[in-house]
Amino acid sequence: MIKKMGYEWHLRLRMAEHGLYATSELQPLLAERGIVLSREQVYRLVTQAPQRLSLDTLVALCDILACTPNDLITPKVVNEEIRKDATSGAPVAPVNPQVRRTQIRRPRHDSAP
Repeated sequence: MIKKMGYEWHLRLRMAEHGLYATSELQPLLAERGIVLSREQVYRLVTQAPQRLSLDTLVALCDILACTPNDLITPKVVNEEIRKDATSGAPVAPVNPQVRRTQIRRPRHDSAP
């Protein structure tokens, strides 16, 4: 079994603690620190846990919110068993077989002359 790691993203909570409630308020604060993101990118950054985040952006967020990366990210273990393919070692999606009632069909024996 592989221990799969995940994380919780607390940007929205940290923003609220500093009186920032609209994602549009964050965009100019990031721009002041050299991080130019579109309105849509900032919205996704606030509302969803990012899959990738540059260290420059993380440092800018920490500066804006007077916090550390530990205040924005909480690591957690996702307790899932991950099966690996025997040949490639790549993770394999869990298989949930469908249960079906078996039907036995016998061949017809037509006695045609």
